Order: sequence, then C-alpha cells, then structure tokens
Amino acid sequence: MSRMVGTVSRGVRAPIIREGDDLKKIVVDCVLQAAESEGFAIRDRDIVCMTEAIVARAQGNYATVDDIAADVRAKLGGETVGVIFPILSRNRFSICLRGIAKGAKKVVLMLSYPSDEVGNHLVDWDSLDANGINPYRDVLDLAKYRELFGYKKHRFTGVDYVEFYSNLIREAGAEVEVIFANDAREILNYTKNVINCDIHTRARTKRILLAAGAERVYGMDEILDAPVNGSGYNEKFGLLGTNKATEDKVKLFPRDCQPLVEGIQAELLEKTGKHVEVMVYGDGAFKDPVGKIWELADPVVSPAYTSGLEGTPNELKLKYLADNDFADLSGEALKDAIKGEIQKKDGSLVGQMVSEGTTPRRLTDLIGSLCDLTSGSGDKGTPIVYIQGYFDNYTTD
Repeated sequence: MSRMVGTVSRGVRAPIIREGDDLKKIVVDCVLQAAESEGFAIRDRDIVCMTEAIVARAQGNYATVDDIAADVRAKLGGETVGVIFPILSRNRFSICLRGIAKGAKKVVLMLSYPSDEVGNHLVDWDSLDANGINPYRDVLDLAKYRELFGYKKHRFTGVDYVEFYSNLIREAGAEVEVIFANDAREILNYTKNVINCDIHTRARTKRILLAAGAERVYGMDEILDAPVNGSGYNEKFGLLGTNKATEDKVKLFPRDCQPLVEGIQAELLEKTGKHVEVMVYGDGAFKDPVGKIWELADPVVSPAYTSGLEGTPNELKLKYLADNDFADLSGEALKDAIKGEIQKKDGSLVGQMVSEGTTPRRLTDLIGSLCDLTSGSGDKGTPIVYIQGYFDNYTTD
C-alpha cells in the first residue's frame, strides 16, 4: 500500500538550555530519544530544526542596558539622538530603547504610522481617513496625534506604545520628543545623529538619510556588532533579532551557527547512518489576517542551515494538471498520469503554467514558518522540531 501520510512536524521536548551547554549533544540526544519513545524511524532528508533562542542561550549571547548605552554613546556622541521606525514590542524593543536612551541626553522618537514595520497598529486606516490624514505626507507632533486619536492601545497587548516608550526614555534619564512620520528625512529637522531601527528596509533608510545630510547614522544591526566590555554581540545583525531576557538585559540573535548545524548533521549521520538536514530558525514569515501583524521581527528566518535546504520548492500544481492536462481521466489512470508528470519534471519549473500557484519562497523561510508554528512561543517546551516527509511528493511510497 502507498504511504498515506505526507509531511509530519513534531515538536521535540528539551531541557532548559543554559550558557555553556553542549547544544549539539543535547539536540542529537533529544531527537534520538523522541524517535525511540514515539516509534518513528530517522530517514534520509528528514529535517532537524532548533529555535535561535536556545542557540543564543547556549552561547551566552547576552548584553545589558549599560552595554547598549556605552555603544550608543561612543557611536553617536551622547547628545540628541533620533530613533526612527522602531517596532512596537515590549519583548523586542523596550530594553534596546532603554539602552539607547541611557546613552543620550535627548531622544527624538519618530514612529511610523498607522503601523510599524511588522504590522502593529498605532491607529487604524479608518481613523486616518475620518480625520483627513495622509500618512505618506503628514507629519504629526504628539499634541496633534493625541488630539486626533487620543490614547490608543494595542488590540492584543493593551499597551499604549507612545506612552510606554516615552516613559521608558524618561526613566532612563533622557528627554523625549515624539513625532509621527514615514519619511526618514523628517528626523533631520531635529538631529543629524540617527539610529534607524527598521529591520528589512534598513539599508534603504540609511542610504536616504546619508544622502539627505545626516552626519552619523547607525542601524540597529550596527549597535553591538562587536563586544562592549565583554558583552555578547552579533557581528552581522547587532541588536536586530534581540529578545528581552530581564528588565536590564537582552538576548541577542545567535552568531557562528554554521558549525553547529553541520556538527549535528555529522553526529546524526554517524549514529543513524542517515543524512538529515539541520537548521536554526527564528520568527516565521507569515501575516496574521486579523491583527495584520507580519511575524518576521527577526532579520532573517534562518541564520544557519545545511546545504540541502538551499533553494526554493520545485513543484507541480496537481489540481492544475487534473483540471487541464488530464481533465478526461479519473481514478487510477489520473493518478498514474500525474505521477508520470512528476517523475519527468525538469530541474526548474519557474515560469511554467504547471507550477503556477505553488509557493515561490525559499525553503528555509517555509520550513522556518512551519517550525515557528509548531514550537510556539510560550510554554510548550519544544524548542526542537523534527520534520519528516517535507521533500516527498505524490510519487513517494
């Protein structure tokens, strides 16, 4: 009988990871124990995934508010600093903002509106329309914002982020001025020293600011891109991808992950004789249709993965074949015809009608999204995800 199950994604429980733990051994042991306890076999091209959080924890990749402040002060001078386009997140940005504010005398906080980069809304579009506000043109100060929109709270967190961020800055000892604008150049009316906090558009924002006369511009990826007083760091992403660890400390995005994924792959090959793929994952890349939040607050979905996960899917659209090429077939004849098409597909289906509607995204982005949904972000205790059958198709028995 043909195999009746396709892709299976399993959350694998692991111990609480601490700094200095041998993560390679822990991941391999947990996967093998899960296979034994649940009765599944390790197969070639299975995928082992681990959340970036446990990698960073094992590395001890942490930094304090004071570490951030010292780097900000050294790079931007310690006077007035423009902080533009941050995301609205207690977990992702609040401790970073405390550090930035502690490294400056005044912070001009420029918030994009109606929402931040990942879809957290300050106000809704209907409110903008009702008040005749064009967010691509209009610049609002705090008084005008409050007059028009009042004290809006985030629909999920119940936080007024304008008030929350303003208070954080004051508590860190800095003066604060808040404006609302979507043109990066607006900040230059207040200061020529800027930290652009956007994630996926950071290179463009920096280019625009420098061309418009900014003197010192640093992206979040350039703060803590090297250790400060022995702190953690990330040479590629800096503060991007951080999470709140304590009220005074952040966990940074992990670094030097490639040896880890390749080491786990080699260890599993030695122990099982099977060639599995391995990756580290962070946020998935998907959008909530209700809250309008795009999940990807990390700079990338996967900072490291083995070579077999390179590329994009190369798949046929089965319903297209069934409705077009083989519309006159049914039953076993239809099944055999579709299998035949799959078996003879060439190396790339890009641009061909038979692949229209298949997902044109990188494998690591798709798999990372699956992992993020499987492991969750709460108390499931499954920071490792084991995926089987991802590369199967209709012909796989």
